[in-house]
Amino acid sequence: MNKKQWLGLGLVAVAAVGLAACGNRSSRNAASSSSEMKTKAAIVTDTGGVDDKSFNQSAWEGLQDWGKEHNLSKDKGFTYFQSTSEADYANNLQQAAGSYNLIFGVGFALHNAVKDAAEEHTDLNYVLIDDVIKDKKNVASVTFADNESAYLAGVAAAKTTKTKQVGFVGGIESAVITRFEKGFEAGVKSVDPSIKIQVDYAGSFGDAAKGKTIAAAQYAAGADVVYQVAGGTGAGVFSEAKDLNEKKNEDEKVWVLGVDRDQTEEGKYKSKDGKESNFVLASSLKQVGKTVQDIANQTAKGKFPGGKTVTFGLKDGGVDLTTTNLSEDAKKAVEDAKAKILDGSIKVPTDK
Repeated sequence: MNKKQWLGLGLVAVAAVGLAACGNRSSRNAASSSSEMKTKAAIVTDTGGVDDKSFNQSAWEGLQDWGKEHNLSKDKGFTYFQSTSEADYANNLQQAAGSYNLIFGVGFALHNAVKDAAEEHTDLNYVLIDDVIKDKKNVASVTFADNESAYLAGVAAAKTTKTKQVGFVGGIESAVITRFEKGFEAGVKSVDPSIKIQVDYAGSFGDAAKGKTIAAAQYAAGADVVYQVAGGTGAGVFSEAKDLNEKKNEDEKVWVLGVDRDQTEEGKYKSKDGKESNFVLASSLKQVGKTVQDIANQTAKGKFPGGKTVTFGLKDGGVDLTTTNLSEDAKKAVEDAKAKILDGSIKVPTDK
């Protein structure tokens, strides 16, 4: 990623939010302003966890990169607090507030918990990723134009399917995942309106078994490309595709579309006819890690973008699609669609 593409975040960042040094509600010795404060950063995950091969993992990798950049180590300048259920959000945020002054809530599911924490700890800075909290000077909100990258994933799926049936597996129904769903649907239909799209939600970002069950049903019903937008639940989609593909010849494989980070590594397998292959068709990318790293650096310089909402899309490299395993025809279709989104001739829907 070209660093210049990310300078926009610094440009929109306003003057640093003053941090009160009153030591309220805890024994923290906060500095009198963010420019004097030594930044200590933490992420609080949603239920997917830092090893979800997706959204949370990207955030954690970004924070680790920031730590390395400043010669910090885990628990000595940065860390993560892992949530296994929604009930953990508030407690993890409270724990983070005891030792860290820049706290990232990773995922829209943490909206209410982050809002409450920010109101209680006004001397700390919070970042909510994938949703918006308005009118709070100690909260920055980051969103992504997921519908744009999902549209490209839809084009790739439509250009690849042999059965004219594709699937979409979502985690928890929400405005964010709906952006993915509707972008994907529009991309598929732009290529071939007759292609059937089966949509199912797992109701969780941390239930791999449910993801496997849904994927099995979609593949059995005829889908040969499935787009998983489900965090840790998506691990089950990969598992099911691998199980199926190991029993098929390489040219009969079913595909998975990855999300949030390049998930090609999850698609390695050996086919029935003995070929080393890969079933990850492409991955829609979301630069969560780079965003975490960038905001941490801005904060350390006294430029925390409090009260602001920053949205990243195709035009600034915030989202994109990998093309490693696409056919030449599919690659061209994706590049053509990308160009039309960028010049405004394609308007990608965001909701129903």
